[in-house]
Amino acid sequence: MIRESIQIGAKKIPNRVVLQPMEGCDCQLDGGPGELTVGKYLRAAESGGGMVWFEANAVCPEGRTNPRQMMLARENLPAFRDLLSDMRETAMREWGYAPVMILQLTHSGRQSITPIIAYRHPLYEEKRPATDAHIATDEYLDTLPAKYAASAELAIEAGFDGVDVKSCHGYLFQELLSAYSREGRYGGSFENRARLYLDCIRAVRQVTSEDFLLTTRLSVSDMVPKPYGFGTTEANELDFTEPDMLLALLVEHGVRVLNVTLGNPYYNPHVNRPFRKGSYIPPEAPEAGLARFVTVERHIKDKFPALTVVGSGLSFYRTDLMEQSERLLQEGVCDLVGFGRMWLAYPRFYRDFLAGQFDPRKCCLACSKCTELMRAGQGSGCAVFNEYYRNLYREIGK
Repeated sequence: MIRESIQIGAKKIPNRVVLQPMEGCDCQLDGGPGELTVGKYLRAAESGGGMVWFEANAVCPEGRTNPRQMMLARENLPAFRDLLSDMRETAMREWGYAPVMILQLTHSGRQSITPIIAYRHPLYEEKRPATDAHIATDEYLDTLPAKYAASAELAIEAGFDGVDVKSCHGYLFQELLSAYSREGRYGGSFENRARLYLDCIRAVRQVTSEDFLLTTRLSVSDMVPKPYGFGTTEANELDFTEPDMLLALLVEHGVRVLNVTLGNPYYNPHVNRPFRKGSYIPPEAPEAGLARFVTVERHIKDKFPALTVVGSGLSFYRTDLMEQSERLLQEGVCDLVGFGRMWLAYPRFYRDFLAGQFDPRKCCLACSKCTELMRAGQGSGCAVFNEYYRNLYREIGK
């Protein structure tokens, strides 16, 4: 089934493999693709994967996590257009088809270079302090739908097949979903907390055609105790009440693809990236995290069958990676299988699988050295199997 195509509206995904958004911190200072960025995405085009989900792309300069975060703008539009053209040419030459390409639109909020926060969050601020001066005003938030719409229009000009209005991992929209204590139009009630997310989705839909895929990567639950997390109880257990309300609205607003994620990698990284080894010692067994993903994805497919669901968390598997992916598809847990750290470590994994040459020894170790590089302000890639990033990792003293 993993080899089978799937039709989503006017778009045909040639197989069920999704290369998940993996931020590289290697773009030009103007946000255009750098040399390492281009190399990474050309490898993605060569992989044979059916969908390439581009990394976090800031919709405004103040929403960038670092000076080299991707940011599509009028000035660097030709560079993006050239990259997508080269990717399609490469994929057509290698496979006879091109992947569907999605651009992830984001505002980094609390993780921006200068924090822009939804409310004072004592748990998150244990790691990165903030003050009342960092709280975004309602007037500032009011300006963001137009910025998302402008980015979506540029994405169309660049040649993307769709965009992702991102709400996950503690970034601005996701933090607003738990802004119970915030006053004004963007806090308190569920309607207010979801307002900006939905306003930006509406703004994007208004400037795009029905053929253009409207998608979202959503932390269905932050796995942070209420009242500081979304989709959880005070005891930090999954609570689908508000996620179900939100998902119903996303479907109503034209979102066709849901890329499922959980948690906040700045606070509880084991939730969205189950660990096999490394310096971080998670408070739960990786099997618990993998089971949580299945529980969430199965719930969504059962309750919202119209949504095309991308399953996540699969990079943990090694020897039975493809078998586990196939099982999830066959059981209807998800419609597409997403691989993040995995494609950085072993970009040929799907290609080798089709050729009967899949090598588990080349698979991601689930150690998250790639993330450690990013947190250290370096370009992010696999520090185990890629010599360039291995040398970078040594340079930061790891």
